Amino acid sequence: MTQIFSHLIPKIEDWPVARLSRERASFVQKLNTFVFDQLMKTHDGNLNELISKTIYLENQRIKINPWKVDPADDKIYWKNMATDLENSLTREDKEEVEVNLVKRIINRYNEEIVGHFMPKTFTFSRYFLTSFFKRLFSSFFKGHWRWGTKKDLQQRIKVQGNVTLMRSLFQQGTVVVLPTHYSNLDSIMVGYAIDTNVGIPAFSYGAGLNLYNVEVVAYFINRLGAFRVDRRKKNPIYLECLKSMTGYSILEGVNCIFFPGGTRSRSGQTEDKLKLGLISSVIEAQRLHLEQKEDKKIFVVPLNIGYHFVLEASQLIDQHLQSIGREKYTRSKKAGPNFGDIWRFIKDLYSKDSEVYMSFGDPMDVFGNKVDDHGVSFDKFGQKVNIEDYFTFEGKLSGNSQREGVYAKMLGECVVNSYRKFNTILSSNVVSFVAFHLVYAEYEDMGLINLINQKNQKYTIDYEVFAEKVSQIINIIKEMSAQGEVTLSDENWDNTQEIISEGLRKLGIYHAVRVLEKKEDNKIVCADLKLLYFYHNRLINYDLETPMGWSKV
Repeated sequence: MTQIFSHLIPKIEDWPVARLSRERASFVQKLNTFVFDQLMKTHDGNLNELISKTIYLENQRIKINPWKVDPADDKIYWKNMATDLENSLTREDKEEVEVNLVKRIINRYNEEIVGHFMPKTFTFSRYFLTSFFKRLFSSFFKGHWRWGTKKDLQQRIKVQGNVTLMRSLFQQGTVVVLPTHYSNLDSIMVGYAIDTNVGIPAFSYGAGLNLYNVEVVAYFINRLGAFRVDRRKKNPIYLECLKSMTGYSILEGVNCIFFPGGTRSRSGQTEDKLKLGLISSVIEAQRLHLEQKEDKKIFVVPLNIGYHFVLEASQLIDQHLQSIGREKYTRSKKAGPNFGDIWRFIKDLYSKDSEVYMSFGDPMDVFGNKVDDHGVSFDKFGQKVNIEDYFTFEGKLSGNSQREGVYAKMLGECVVNSYRKFNTILSSNVVSFVAFHLVYAEYEDMGLINLINQKNQKYTIDYEVFAEKVSQIINIIKEMSAQGEVTLSDENWDNTQEIISEGLRKLGIYHAVRVLEKKEDNKIVCADLKLLYFYHNRLINYDLETPMGWSKV
């Protein structure tokens, strides 16, 4: 049974993210200064080029990819900025004008990025999300009134890992949670689980600006501690603002969640390569604490999220296949959901059940060292570590971008290893992995892209062969679990038939078609090979193909 923890700070108004929101104006001003200082370290003496590049890229964004959520004055603002920059070329105070232009751009971006946190909105969201997730993860036909109780839901959100240590570290310093990313539900799901099951105050988190195109979504996200992330903006000033928002909020003691993979996994595979930009901001924040003589420590907690289904799986795997197959892949022409899709989904919410696993990795410092419940760091040999030594050269504490880049890579590798170890293996992962390989082995000569291009074709597998291979995979995974290499769900792994039954029932449970289904003639039928491939990918990081004699796809 999942343990439910009481809240460390019961009063919402006392949470760090609530304090940041109350002091938002002051925070933005301090963030402006921080960003400007960072830019001066890398672009001092060449501000004209920096501003010119920013204006050009912003004009391209407005022309090629405008969104309705963009500011109404976007076009005129950057036109005026270009005029001001051109006029500065003939002025005696050219350098001062360029500095002011950079500061204006920084302030515009930071006002856009920094969000709000409203305790009343958060309280309402608690009730709303409880109702929504009870529908999503609990069956209507369970004998409970309506769709079950909140306690039922909390047991459907399976929290694993050393949560007690994470809660202890929350009181020792600033905690940064780095989750895997599969679905648009992830941010909401993680936030809800941390609040209701783990009992830790809400974190600051990044939300894609595209979500703000939906007004009702924008209303809530804008009041729940999210900072806005616009992935269209690639100019150096915006990227520094975004990176600094993460680092400086951590420096101010605000606990933060961000997805180091950068975006949702299109393939369904657990991330094995991370974006190091935001990770480096965590390391920089730790150094700044030390430089300011502050006895504050930053702790990193990887989090692997496990679903039996991903609502947007079809669209995600389409994008992945197009990226690897290019012109060879025939992308699905299916548009967005129609009324029938929406009605089916609502109906399924009341008649099906599933669960989600939140598997927290071992907390570590910003260099990947393990920590105890007092926040003390220990290296892989069990020796106590003084983290100040990492930033000290010839007896002097100092910053070095190249050195900190190496540390970011080290931390990224530790996070990836944690994802692998704390990936909760589900019954649906196993049945999809086995079924896909049995189909692929028969049509391997066609190649992956040509095989998946065969639209509307059903594939059959002999059940006895399928069950035998599932049993073999289960034995391998159980051995890996005994060695501490993976984490198992709380399903009955000693009963192959039960794992198969649960896996077939829960795999892609809310999709319009059954991804895998056992028929009366003792055959397993796959009605959507593309989705099966997506769910199979969850286990491709473990080299399970080799002992099974299968080719890697």
